[in-house]
Amino acid sequence: MPISSDPGTVRTAYQVWQEAEGIPVIRGFYVEDLRTVELKPWARKGGKGVFIELEGTGGTNDSYVCEIPPGGTLEPQRHFYEEVIYVIKGRGATSVWVEGGPKVTFEWQAGSLFAIPLNAWHQHFNGSGTEVARYYGVTTAPLVMNLFHNHDFIFNNPFVFKDRFTGEQNSFNGKGAFIATRIWEANFIPDVNTFQLIEWKERGAGGRNVMFELSNNTMIAHISEFPVGTYKKAHRHGPGAHVIILGGKGYSLLWRDGDKHTKVDWHQGSVFVPPEFWWHQHFNAGAAPARYLAIRWGSVKHKLDEKFSKIDQDKEKGGNQIEYPNEDPLVPQIFESELAKAGVQSRMPQVLAAR
Repeated sequence: MPISSDPGTVRTAYQVWQEAEGIPVIRGFYVEDLRTVELKPWARKGGKGVFIELEGTGGTNDSYVCEIPPGGTLEPQRHFYEEVIYVIKGRGATSVWVEGGPKVTFEWQAGSLFAIPLNAWHQHFNGSGTEVARYYGVTTAPLVMNLFHNHDFIFNNPFVFKDRFTGEQNSFNGKGAFIATRIWEANFIPDVNTFQLIEWKERGAGGRNVMFELSNNTMIAHISEFPVGTYKKAHRHGPGAHVIILGGKGYSLLWRDGDKHTKVDWHQGSVFVPPEFWWHQHFNAGAAPARYLAIRWGSVKHKLDEKFSKIDQDKEKGGNQIEYPNEDPLVPQIFESELAKAGVQSRMPQVLAAR
């Protein structure tokens, strides 16, 4: 591709590849419902798909939605970038293997979360003959493709990461272990909707959380849940945290220092990515607990940088969190207004009294 004299029209290696894949690209700030976005035939995958390229990724990772037809099977894949998969709907199975090694096959359902070991072969199957299966994949493809800009290296590389996966039969059995408080290490989480969480007092509002180290990857995930009539403290971190709403109804406020708030309304199936070091704050404005899944950078085992550190420490003391007494007075005003619309009673007075 010729290099344009106008820097504004130069596309990255990832964008060139993305365009050549022949499926739509959704751009913007958020997607209102992953369950209903329109998909188009995707030859390389053997199903249907759409790329989702949200502003907050900062070019460090990206995502897509893929659908497997009833009774269908996707094409075998192998690639030199990490991938974390959340199953939106349906049920099925995935086989994972390395060249010359045994296949490991595990079954998944709506709500399952798993990570494909780096550069391992894998293939997805729909377990239903009547219903489609749909999943959301977050990958490090933009970073890897823009760094190496060589498709043969990325898709036809025989290297086996023996420290990640060599065909161990128990790799995706759904079992795991806590390697630190609130940090669970596993390759496969059978259901993120029912996974038991642990209180994280520093984040406020009686919220609960568990973080996942997945397949020895650098990209990780976490689940958070907070009660009806409450909201969490504002915080900030690096780019590329894909926030997927698992349940509940509410909204988030996002802003840069000195700017007005951007409000994102959400419900089950919504996804958004806070831009790098924008403050953001999550509010439960519905009648049920709000639970979300975030697929992001920030591994404890394989740390990249400090961009996901001090997220539960006071800004006034050098951290990346705004404590309740220091928040913009407009924040509780907006919250009270939203609760009134929903007919929900605020529990924030009790939360603040219990500090």
